Amino acid sequence: RRTYLKNFHGALQSPLLKTGLGSLRLLALRSAVPSGSKFFPCSKVLSSRSVMSKKPGDDTSVVRIPPFFYLHVLDQNSNVTRIETGPRTFVRQDNERVILGPERMVTVPPRHYCVIENPVVKAEDGSVVYDTFGQAKLAHADQEIRLAQEPFPLYPGESLKVGVSPLRIVPLNSALRLKAQLDFTDDGGVERIAGDEWLFEGPGAYIPRKEVSVEEVVRATVIRPNQALRLRARKECKDRDGKPRVCGEEWIVKVTGAYLPGAYEEVVATVDALVLTEKKALHMRALRTFVDGFGKTRKSGEEWLITLADTESHIPGVHEEVVGVIGITTLSNRQYCIICDPCGADGKPQLGKKKLVHGERSFFLQPGESLERGIMNVYVLSENEGLILRAQEEFKEAADRVRKPGDRWMIRGPAEYVPPVEVEVVCKRTAIPLDVNEGIYVRDIKTGQVRCVSGKTYMLSPDEELWEKQLPPAVEALLVKQKDPVPDRFERSNRVEATRPHPHRQPARAAQRRSADLRLQGQGGPRGVRARAGHAQPR
Repeated sequence: RRTYLKNFHGALQSPLLKTGLGSLRLLALRSAVPSGSKFFPCSKVLSSRSVMSKKPGDDTSVVRIPPFFYLHVLDQNSNVTRIETGPRTFVRQDNERVILGPERMVTVPPRHYCVIENPVVKAEDGSVVYDTFGQAKLAHADQEIRLAQEPFPLYPGESLKVGVSPLRIVPLNSALRLKAQLDFTDDGGVERIAGDEWLFEGPGAYIPRKEVSVEEVVRATVIRPNQALRLRARKECKDRDGKPRVCGEEWIVKVTGAYLPGAYEEVVATVDALVLTEKKALHMRALRTFVDGFGKTRKSGEEWLITLADTESHIPGVHEEVVGVIGITTLSNRQYCIICDPCGADGKPQLGKKKLVHGERSFFLQPGESLERGIMNVYVLSENEGLILRAQEEFKEAADRVRKPGDRWMIRGPAEYVPPVEVEVVCKRTAIPLDVNEGIYVRDIKTGQVRCVSGKTYMLSPDEELWEKQLPPAVEALLVKQKDPVPDRFERSNRVEATRPHPHRQPARAAQRRSADLRLQGQGGPRGVRARAGHAQPR
């Protein structure tokens, strides 16, 4: 036993064990110790199966590489790492070391891709280029996108930056906004400069490139009837119709359907059309000089109306704004109105002028127009009514009579009257019916003469007015408190009308008795008093 142990320890110190070859190590141990000896403690540990189960990088000498697997082997003499692919059995030399593997090759199925960082340089025929030392040459800091192909190994220095991933599927009415990171020429022969942007429109599968980055997913906007898209250019470009656009310019797209904005276009808003009816019109204002949708040139600040006669619906453009919705003005056959600053035949307001519009009629007020006093009713005069009129400016009436500014005249009923724009209605007068014991004070405004009118129906002329007689306060108080001779017959009003003479009721034959008394006293009859028995006379 002592001899066996001594031979075993001597075998462990033999040069064959230091070489790292598993098979030679096993032979050395077996030569030191007889096979089948019960004193051989490592017979189970150092079996061939246990040696092959060790990880690469250990002292395993033989490595079996399955199909589609590979190894990275480092030559410690030249310090060059090479690749070994399966299927094969690799026997490691003394100066070699397995630093990676066995590893499964990268398999890219159809419609998938992967990104390799620091890829190997390949010749035109697809073979790998090696340097003078036998090391695979790498494109450092570069990337390579590999699509579906046969399984391939990763050479020393290569790394899988993006694993095997499915290609991005771009559906219909969608697109990818791409941006060039490097100058290159694409498959269609178009030269791309770093910073350029373009769209990859679906449907289709996008194959990535190392020179291109995906910025965002752009989706089409559906334009329904009576809708439009308001777009803005982010950079100088051409729109879908080939029209050049400058940076910041806005325009409207009215084509019904799905619209996919370009690479340098952005959607500002979705604009809904304004529906016009017979009773509604749009008041528009131009923000700058442009040609509208009806082919008319609009100056900056110009205002106009769009009615149902022009179009059934209107979508405001980018160079115009909607000031408001104008309602229709309707006049009956008994109404009229006066329009201030009416628009002429050229559509421009005539400042300072007025226009008379008589019903029946319906119209829209043009921009800048206004009604002087709103909608007014026609003056309908009965036979006891009249209108006092005054001319504001010189004009000629229907009877070829010329009216000067400031002239006053009256028209009497029965009649209907619509005053022209040159005429001002001063007031409306009604005939005043007067009993035999009633009267009014009338003053002529031209001569100043005051007279009393009583006992008839009287209408003041254009040059007359009611005159108010000023009474002393004591007289006015007595007149207010005056009672009827018959007690408690009725109460009189507390207000004294200054424009009417004040009647004084007296008992029957009171005037005759007073006259007889005055004669007895040697005086004449009462002056200025006309009385009849049983009637009160004005004084």
